Amino acid sequence: MTEIYVDADACPVKEEVYRVAQRYGLRVVLVSNAWLRVPNEEWLELVVVGAELDAADAWIVEHVSGDDIVVTADILLAALCLEKGAGVLGPRGSPFTEDSIGGALATRELMSQLREMGEVSGGPPPFEKRDRSQFLQALDRMINAVQKRRP
Repeated sequence: MTEIYVDADACPVKEEVYRVAQRYGLRVVLVSNAWLRVPNEEWLELVVVGAELDAADAWIVEHVSGDDIVVTADILLAALCLEKGAGVLGPRGSPFTEDSIGGALATRELMSQLREMGEVSGGPPPFEKRDRSQFLQALDRMINAVQKRRP
């Protein structure tokens, strides 16, 4: 059965994940470095890992399978989950794919170098209502695509 794993610490679309997962009858696993307030639902699990760097990522990679979906903005985590065959979706609704992950990793590295040189500052643009809508549509499409792959 398809499960949705959420890299939950800074995820802005947890409520949207809950709604879609409930509609499809899917289990959701939130993975976080700290306790989060979550609805008390049988299909929803909160896993609190240690505060070590990348502990949540390591837990997700260890547990995810090819029938699952991961919601994360972390490009390195996305690459590792793609290697395991999982569907991966960013919180703005952009899917990570085998075709796109190489470019995303290269852009991440370039931006890191530019930040170190002081050429770039700031972060991503503010999260907007349009981003939530795009995420909802993309999650729906990804769930349908993953479920069609299953025998």
